Amino acid sequence: MTDSFVKAKLFVMVGLVAVSDAAERLGISVRQVQHLVARGDLQPVARGLVDESSVERFLAVRSGSHTRAWSNETAWTAVALLSGARDSWIGASQRSRLKQRLGRISSSELVERARERARVTRYAAHSSAGRYLLGEVVHTREAEGRLGLSATDVVDGYVATADVRKLVARHGLSRDDAGRVTLRATSMDLDVVRDLAGRDVVLAALDLAESLDVRERRAGLDGLDSALEDFRA
Repeated sequence: MTDSFVKAKLFVMVGLVAVSDAAERLGISVRQVQHLVARGDLQPVARGLVDESSVERFLAVRSGSHTRAWSNETAWTAVALLSGARDSWIGASQRSRLKQRLGRISSSELVERARERARVTRYAAHSSAGRYLLGEVVHTREAEGRLGLSATDVVDGYVATADVRKLVARHGLSRDDAGRVTLRATSMDLDVVRDLAGRDVVLAALDLAESLDVRERRAGLDGLDSALEDFRA
């Protein structure tokens, strides 16, 4: 089969978009789209095609702008400050500047700025894998309930970056941007992540605000709005 024939067949399927169209939708160059694919921010499907839902998720997080993200450490410090927790991984002057920034930032900008706290990848998994995976990731289900959302069979949690490959292999996960398993790989100490996940709704709200589900995204942004208001009070 020729590439053109394969692409023509793939375009019949729902949820695929050409790299050139993705570039236009994101307001960037084709080369930048290719860079995002290489980084894992967009999911490739075939040569010249990417998964449309990965483009939509990228847009949901970036809100149409190209603002530079905070570093991993700064993003987690922001979560800690908004959750009323102590941090010890950045300097005092940097923390002071971040506090000032949080005093005037919007919830949508916070989502965009804090995106480097983890590398997010979605997977398809066997239906039986969910209950085992929940015991191996740091999840925010309890906090999601406090934000008004009901429990589902979706698995969404944080895992140490070094452990992702082993977890994927052990549970037979396959990359799928429409999958029901979301792994958030982070270099932050998971004990810190676990504390923040259980301390407040901020981390859960950040995760939900990246969702393509309108209700989840609204719950996340509302939760962040409340956290920012409390922080400024």
